[in-house]
Amino acid sequence: VCIHRVRSCSSLPSVKSKYVCVFDRSALKFSQQQRLLRTSAVSCGQIVQFKLSDIGEGITEVTVKEWYIKEGDSVSQFDSICEVQSDKASVTITSRYDGVIRKLHYSIDDIAFVGKPLVDIEIDASKGVAPEEDVVETPPMSHEEHTHQEIKGHKTLATPAVRRLAMENNIKLSEVVGTGKDNRILKEDILNYLAKQTGAILPPSPKAEIIPPLPKSETVPGAPKDKARKIPVPVSRPIVFSGKDKTEPVTGFQKAMVKTMSAALKIPHFGYCDEIDLTQLVQLREQLKPLAEIRGVQLSFMPFFIKAASLGLLQYPILNASLDENCQNVTYKASHNIGIAMDTEQGLIVPNVKNVQVCSVFDIAAELNRLQSLGSAGQLGTSDLTGGTFTLSNIGTIGGTYAKPVILPPEVAIGALGKIQVVPRFNGKGEVFKAQIMNVSWSADHRIIDGATMARFSNLWKSYLESPASMLLDLK
Repeated sequence: VCIHRVRSCSSLPSVKSKYVCVFDRSALKFSQQQRLLRTSAVSCGQIVQFKLSDIGEGITEVTVKEWYIKEGDSVSQFDSICEVQSDKASVTITSRYDGVIRKLHYSIDDIAFVGKPLVDIEIDASKGVAPEEDVVETPPMSHEEHTHQEIKGHKTLATPAVRRLAMENNIKLSEVVGTGKDNRILKEDILNYLAKQTGAILPPSPKAEIIPPLPKSETVPGAPKDKARKIPVPVSRPIVFSGKDKTEPVTGFQKAMVKTMSAALKIPHFGYCDEIDLTQLVQLREQLKPLAEIRGVQLSFMPFFIKAASLGLLQYPILNASLDENCQNVTYKASHNIGIAMDTEQGLIVPNVKNVQVCSVFDIAAELNRLQSLGSAGQLGTSDLTGGTFTLSNIGTIGGTYAKPVILPPEVAIGALGKIQVVPRFNGKGEVFKAQIMNVSWSADHRIIDGATMARFSNLWKSYLESPASMLLDLK
């Protein structure tokens, strides 16, 4: 035991020799010297190498996107250390110890590897924060340990930006009701809490998970902005002509796209296109949009597209399936986890709305608001980006009319939605009227899906959107 204490101590050789001499002393003196030795070791502090633990999904390396601390800063348990990004999601790493940061092993945009030291933290062993065997090696943490913040036993989910906002306004996160997924606290929750200025814990609402708080601006909603009519504006970035080629590594979501699209090349695609008359849906949305905004949700056309797709998948479950690598088994997915392609600063990402088959249009709209907010901030978690069974890509938000979407394995179908255009059409009496027309392009895995099945699904999806009232007959 004595030898183990000497080896595990980070004291100087002089202290070590001073300790060895106590073998000739009495038991009382031995005990006193042992206490003196441990006190001298604590006064110098112990350096812990805090290693990047396994964050799941087979991820072995991540890119360091932002440091929230610097060398010399003091940190406490569950304080945010840094944000890292894999090819699947962004994750906030939090401290496991109370101590002082002594070394950062990586710079911003460096590649950090799972199991390698992330930071060195000097801790005070007298507080019993970590056992002696942790001084050399940090045990791996589960995914929830480094993405959640514990406050007096209550697990609070919030991004670093939200935590900073709460800190600046002297708000305890434990007193704020989160309206995001799994009770995650959003920025709007903090702003809503400030607006009420109650200073007390807000009572949970039975609809807290699906009704986010009011938007930041309390202005009366005005006329909807038509994004398709906006004149394209060049991105205001300084153009530098260096005359030299530049090589950059493929990282983050770009790396995920390379891997996914390479696998998609093995799938024999076939396409199917049609146009949808959304005239009635446009009128219905204009009626429901103010009601949704009163409840704190921005209602776009996408929730209707997603719900109509889910109703169609109930009739054609082969489109909500997956095929194994050997093409021997087809798995029909029970949940309709419909993915939505999003264009972000980090690249193309495809989060998905879970269990659409049991969600209302309003539920879907609230979830889309949450995903879009996190996607813009680069804070989407792994659970949001995985598990998709069917995908819709709304290229029309940028301005495209037609597209040829590529299937996201292991899914077997995907749809691309064009922009909504006002064009002349003929009614049943031969009269010309103004119609709101949108084009849709489907791609499907021709190994298990034939053209007739895809066409029938598209016709059913189209009927729901052209006559939105018909959706009421099949809603559950």
